[in-house]
Amino acid sequence: MQPQRIVITGGASGLGFALAQLAAKAGWKVCIVDRDTERGEAVIGSLQRWQPASLFMPADVTRISDLENVAKQLDEQWQGVDVVVNNAGVAQVGKLSDTTLNDWQWIIDINLLGVVRGCKAFLPLLQRQQKGHIINVASMAGLLDVPNMSSYNATKAAVVSLSETLQNELAADNIQVSVVCPSFFRTNLGDSMRSTIDGMDKKLDKLMATSKLNANDIAKSIMRSIERKQFYTLPHKQARIAWYLKRFLPRNWYRRFLHKNIKKHDKS
Repeated sequence: MQPQRIVITGGASGLGFALAQLAAKAGWKVCIVDRDTERGEAVIGSLQRWQPASLFMPADVTRISDLENVAKQLDEQWQGVDVVVNNAGVAQVGKLSDTTLNDWQWIIDINLLGVVRGCKAFLPLLQRQQKGHIINVASMAGLLDVPNMSSYNATKAAVVSLSETLQNELAADNIQVSVVCPSFFRTNLGDSMRSTIDGMDKKLDKLMATSKLNANDIAKSIMRSIERKQFYTLPHKQARIAWYLKRFLPRNWYRRFLHKNIKKHDKS
């Protein structure tokens, strides 16, 4: 039986690499895609110890030609791909009034259009196969509405909507779609974060440190979603509860709940 073949953008570190490790340990062929060539070349050997066919391909999700080249190479070397994970992303924090349009364009180009490019680059291959699974990594920020994160929230909400739409569009092609919405967990997202709020790096570090889940836990939930062909993947229990409250409570009730919890976090 041919092993599963998975390609992961932003795969050289953080959640992407945690997922790559799980897949390689399971015997899957893994291709990690990342613009950090030095990091990619440093970690690919560890994946190849579990699965010799694993690959690193340098690419930038802001360039469609890079991703199309990855798709072409994998088609030639692996004769197709089973799972495409659009994971690469960045963070921007600040009030709308303080966030520049340049920052908006930066985060949209990576968080939203990077996912769009990943889908467009691999869709011809998946549609020709008449099978496959697209995993788009969004965030609970795309389902909730925490203040001072308008650009990040908006791009992640767009990824959720894009994924929901693709699930409808691609059903006839036998292509599964999932959207992953984790809350805070320890990752390197803060390394590239842009913020107009003083001390945000320390606050983010504290939120990550208090998470009950780590990157490996999130990666395991993604692997389960692939196995179960599950659309929404919401690994954090408290975040799931908040999402349910937003969906089913009157808006004013939900807002009181949200702001009460924000104040609690600020004091802790």
